[in-house]
Amino acid sequence: MIAAIIVCGLGYAEGAKLSRTIGGWQVISWALILSLPPMGALAIFTMPATFANVGQGAWIGLAYVSTFAMLIGFVFWYRGLALGGIAIVGQLQLLQPFFGLALAATLLGESVGWDILMVSVGVVLCVAGARYFSR
Repeated sequence: MIAAIIVCGLGYAEGAKLSRTIGGWQVISWALILSLPPMGALAIFTMPATFANVGQGAWIGLAYVSTFAMLIGFVFWYRGLALGGIAIVGQLQLLQPFFGLALAATLLGESVGWDILMVSVGVVLCVAGARYFSR
C-alpha cells in the first residue's frame, strides 16, 4: 500500500508538470496508452472463463468508470494540478473521500458513525494545518 501511495503521488506530480506543457488530455491519454500493455496482460490473466454471469449493470459501470472517472475526470484533475499547484491541490484531494461519504449519507441514507466523523475532522484539521503552516 505504501508503494502504491508513493507511485501514485509521483505520477500525479509528474502528470501535473507535464500538463503545463502538453495539456491534461494528452497526459492522461499517454498514461492510458502506456499502461495498456500491462493492464491488458493482467486482464487476460484474471479473465473469467465465461462472461455469462457479468450483468448489464457491471458493463455499464465499467464504461462509466473508464470514460468519466479515468479519462474525462483526469483531464480536469491534471488541469487543476497545473493551475493550482501540485502541493495545494494534492492536499485538497485528501478531502475527497469525505465529500463522497457526506454524499452517501445525504443522498443514499448511509449511516455514518462517530468514529468516521472524528477521523474526518482530524484529516480536515491536518489539511488545514498543512496549508496554514506552508505559507
